[in-house]
Amino acid sequence: MPTNLGHRVLPCLLVADMRLTLEFYVDVLGFTQTGYYPIESEPIRTEVRRDDVAILFYSESPRFSNDSPQWTGALYIFPENVHQLADELRGKVPFLWGPEETEFGVREFAIRDPNGYILVFAEPA
Repeated sequence: MPTNLGHRVLPCLLVADMRLTLEFYVDVLGFTQTGYYPIESEPIRTEVRRDDVAILFYSESPRFSNDSPQWTGALYIFPENVHQLADELRGKVPFLWGPEETEFGVREFAIRDPNGYILVFAEPA
């Protein structure tokens, strides 16, 4: 029998400007800085968390990454209520699309963070 992989994935993303990234995730999206290295005020590695969603950011290229932030996909996050979250964020950050219902039966909207990473907030329609 295969080993259970657990119930969470922790994205580790390279960022161009840690301070700008933290301001966006903490002040705009409502995350909390929950871990840092080496010091909280000037981290080169930090974790942010909101509810059960956690993301790790690096300002120095980790061994498995290129030298600049880049991503060809999107991070999907599944809040309890997409429309309620959209109302919370409306006017704070531009939406790339939505909220809308997709042909795949998903209600979603998307934003872009200061590093160019796309965050999609989705729920079954």
